[in-house]
Amino acid sequence: MSALVEPTPPRLADSASTFAEEAALLARVQAGDVAVFDVLVRRYLRRAFAIAYRLLGHREDAEDLVQDAFLIALERIGSFDLTRPFGPWFFRIVVNRGLNARKSRAVRRTEATPLETLEAAESSPSAVLESAEIRERFHAALEKLSQRQRLIVELSDLDGLSGVEIATMLKLSQGTVRWHLHMARHALRKALAPLHGDLSDG
Repeated sequence: MSALVEPTPPRLADSASTFAEEAALLARVQAGDVAVFDVLVRRYLRRAFAIAYRLLGHREDAEDLVQDAFLIALERIGSFDLTRPFGPWFFRIVVNRGLNARKSRAVRRTEATPLETLEAAESSPSAVLESAEIRERFHAALEKLSQRQRLIVELSDLDGLSGVEIATMLKLSQGTVRWHLHMARHALRKALAPLHGDLSDG
């Protein structure tokens, strides 16, 4: 499969034209033209990696998960319903495999994201210390959330997925997603509030 990534992957709520285009591509894959699957790989690779990274917290683990998910999707493509969008179906595979991996082994969380590395490089020493402390407190607070709430808040606030997308991906109602998101944000704000006061006073 190709490792190229399109600059802007589509949202799950694709337009009618994009849906029709993907249905045509998937029909060709089901008919045996497996090379066409590379188009879908390029289209969904970036978003899949972002989700996998949030689930597993380590680049190599995330890359392995995404590769595994694409292979599973290709293996199961013959039973895929062409009247349904590909994105939610594929991302459910990513999420389910990621949750299983997170249960079965301890996951490394030592690697900074590219954004964190850039922020550190451009910040003053005191700002770096503050951001590192905030980041440490933030991740500690995340770990105290339930697995479902942690995943929902990460997908929403860190990866930018909409409530509709998350609900579709996790097979939950939009109301349930909103409730979990509200509770998770409340818990995170409460955990970070003392640190925010300390930094302001200093």
